[in-house]
Amino acid sequence: MRRLLALLLLLVLTATVRGVASGEAAETRSTGLALGFALLAAALAGSLFEHLRLPRVSGYLVFGLMCGPYVADIISRPMARGLQIVNGLAVTLIALIAGLEMNLAHLRPRLGGMLRMGSVVLAVVYAGVFAAIMVAWPWLPIAPEASGMERAAIASVVTTLIVSFSPTVTIAVIAESRARGPLSELVLAIVVLGDLAIILAFALTMQFARWATGGAAPGDVGLLAGLSWEILASIALGAILGASFALYLRHVGRELTLVLLVLCAVLTALAARLHLDAVLAALAAGLVTENLGPRSGNLLKDAVERGALPVLILFFAGAGASLNLEVLAEIGVAAVAVSAVRLALIRLGARWGSRAAGLGPLLAQLSWTGLVSQGGVTLGLAVLVTSGFPEWGAEAQTLAVALISLHVLVGPILFRAALARAGEVGGLDAAGEGRA
Repeated sequence: MRRLLALLLLLVLTATVRGVASGEAAETRSTGLALGFALLAAALAGSLFEHLRLPRVSGYLVFGLMCGPYVADIISRPMARGLQIVNGLAVTLIALIAGLEMNLAHLRPRLGGMLRMGSVVLAVVYAGVFAAIMVAWPWLPIAPEASGMERAAIASVVTTLIVSFSPTVTIAVIAESRARGPLSELVLAIVVLGDLAIILAFALTMQFARWATGGAAPGDVGLLAGLSWEILASIALGAILGASFALYLRHVGRELTLVLLVLCAVLTALAARLHLDAVLAALAAGLVTENLGPRSGNLLKDAVERGALPVLILFFAGAGASLNLEVLAEIGVAAVAVSAVRLALIRLGARWGSRAAGLGPLLAQLSWTGLVSQGGVTLGLAVLVTSGFPEWGAEAQTLAVALISLHVLVGPILFRAALARAGEVGGLDAAGEGRA
């Protein structure tokens, strides 16, 4: 009750400050007000959600949505844009956490099963969504006049957008829940490897669409070559920085929280300047650090959690404030129908994939929940579609934004509940025993 009262008081105070300031003063103060308000109020909302046994991430998102420009407008559009200054650092930090969770020596006995399951899930969901889109094409708001090979090419691009996962949201739920166990490890491996597969599939389908719509010759592989270079160079950059950080851990090992944040800031800046993928680079950096660095027990993970909390709060509060409800309302029926098909196929793919991988019944039943969320990867790919195909790309982006709005709210709640059912929240395995 005290947290709720404090949150209400903070909402009233911020609304009052916004009402007093006007003109240039309001514009100048908007970023500072947004950062301070979101950090305090979203943290309170997250703690309330945790009290209800829901993920803190969902609390941050719902807070941003309800206070954002599309609902209460306490966080105005300029304030929402101000919150996005932490986006690059947040995504990099979350990806670094994912890499630090992947100890190859620990995962090696199960890596083959993870790959088999991930392959089956992707194949089932991709084939099912593509078939559904081809059947329902006349009712979808994306180039309904297209036919034949052109329709198949456009459908393949749209399918890639719909199938994509969100490593960012999934990893954030694992991190804030301090989840340790087979379910979190399995889902983490699938979303990371699936992200790589989706990027490659996107390059191929975009090339197919350009050829089918007359925008490229059959031998033109510029986009595929460019993305291949981006992937390899991003991994190389991350590996170099990760090896440097592993040396720091071995020979210095002090002020880990500060050094981690500096590492993420440097990685984000270099990736932007070199036009590389910061997520892949940070993932590689974390992977190299975890597998080459000295065994530091919980010191490194504690440092990551201390540094990540305020960044995660601001990132997801900003994401919630930026959720476009107008877009969701515009194509709500189509988005809900596509979302339902996607969820059903994810469940089916996870069930078949778990059988192919020889996993136990609990993992077969719960693993699909970690594959529901969508986020930054999907939106980034949708932007590329819009710039590459202005004739129908905007409609595809609208559908992607609507799906993100649905899945980013539902996905964390489903996954957090599954982690709790598996007994992994707080670093406990299914037997209730702490894991190292």
